[in-house]
Amino acid sequence: MLRLIHTADWHLGQSFHGQERHEEHRAFLRWLLDTLVERDADALLVAGDIFDVVNPSLRAQELLFDFIVGAHERLPRLDIVLIAGNHDSGNRIELPAPLMQRLRTHARGRVRWLDDGRLDAERLLVPLTDAAGETRAWCLALPFLRPAEVTGQMTANETGNTEEAPNDYVAGINRVHRELIDAARERRGDGQALVAMSHAHLHGAAVSEASERPIVIGGEESISAALFPDDIAYVALGHLHRAQQVGDERIRYSGSPLPLDFSELNYAHQVVEATLDGERLAGVESLPVPRPVAMHRLGPAPLDAVLAELEALELDADLPRERWPWLELRVELEAPMPDLRARVDAALEGKPLRLLRLERRLPQVAAEHAPERIDLETLGPRRLFERTWQGRWGEPPDDDILADFDRLRQDVLDAGEEDSA
Repeated sequence: MLRLIHTADWHLGQSFHGQERHEEHRAFLRWLLDTLVERDADALLVAGDIFDVVNPSLRAQELLFDFIVGAHERLPRLDIVLIAGNHDSGNRIELPAPLMQRLRTHARGRVRWLDDGRLDAERLLVPLTDAAGETRAWCLALPFLRPAEVTGQMTANETGNTEEAPNDYVAGINRVHRELIDAARERRGDGQALVAMSHAHLHGAAVSEASERPIVIGGEESISAALFPDDIAYVALGHLHRAQQVGDERIRYSGSPLPLDFSELNYAHQVVEATLDGERLAGVESLPVPRPVAMHRLGPAPLDAVLAELEALELDADLPRERWPWLELRVELEAPMPDLRARVDAALEGKPLRLLRLERRLPQVAAEHAPERIDLETLGPRRLFERTWQGRWGEPPDDDILADFDRLRQDVLDAGEEDSA
C-alpha cells in the first residue's frame, strides 16, 4: 500500500486586496505537516501554483523552504513532488532543485526536448517509494505547459523524417501527455502504479466565480480527461480552486487549501488522500483544511440590513490582529451616499474585523447614454479588452482577436518570469 497526499494552488505570498496572508499560509503548512505525520504518508504531491506570482517575496519563499525542511526532519522517507503552475516561474521552481533533491523533494518547472525532437520524459518521471524504500509507483510530474514550450516542435513521422508540428497549443499539450505516458509505461515494473500530475483545465470542470486566471486562450486551452487512460491509477490536478472530480473518481482537483477570493468562501477546502494497492487505486478520502482566519461576506442588502448582519456576527475579541476575520460588505444604495464609508467605519469601531472590500451597488440608470460603472478589480484584463474593443469598433472581438490578446498577455507574463529568474 502507498499513501499519497494531493494538494495544489497554495498561492503563497498572495496579496488579498492589498493585505498579506503569511499567517494563514503558515498555519495551513503547519496543519499539513501534522497531517502528513498523522496519516503516515509516503508522498506529497503539490500540483502547481505554489506561489501567487512569478517573482514571490522572500517571506513566501521562506514558507516553502521551511516546510520542506520540516517535512524531511519529521518524515525522512517522505517523497515530495512539486510542479510549477501558471502563476509560478518554472525557472524559479527548479532553481534550488539540486538542494531540494537531497531532502527527497523533486521540483519540475519546465518541459525539455531532446535533440531529435522527442520529449525529455525521463526527468519528468519521479519514483515514489514506500517505508522500506521500494519503488511502488511512478509520478508523471508535468508542469504547466506554456505555448512556447509545446508548439512548433519537430516530430518524427513513421518514415523517420521530421516535419513541423501544427502551431496548436492544445495539440501540443496532448502530445506531451501521450509521450510522457508512453515513457512511464516502458519504465514501470510489475506491480508499480502510475500517478499523473498536471496543472491544466479539463473539459467540464467547474471554475471559480472570480479568482482564476484563464490559463492561456480563454476556454480553448482546456483538455480532455480522456488523455488519462485507465492504467493511470490516480490523476492529481491543479489550477481550479474548487475541489472536484472530473468524471472518474481517480481524476481529481484537490482545490485550494484556503479561499483565494470571497467568492470561494463556501467551497469545501481540503487536501486529498489517495491510497494505492499495487497498480490500482484502493481509496480516496477528502481531508478538510481548518480555516485559520474566518471570512465574512455580508449583503448585498441596504445599508441598515448590512449593518444589522454586522452586529449579529459572533466575534472573538481575544484573537491577535493577524487572526482577525476578513470582511467584505456589499451595500445596495438608492442614491450616492457620500458618508457611506464613515458610517461603516463607525459600525466597525472596536470590532476585531479587517474590512477588505466595500462594494457599492447603485440602481441601474435609465438614461440611454449614462456612463456605466466599471469595477476594474473584478473585471480583469480580458473582459476589459473585450469592452474596449466593443466600444471602439461597435462589435465584440472575434475568437482570433481574443486568442491574439491572450497570447500577447501570456508573453508579457512570461517575460516578467524571465526577468525575475
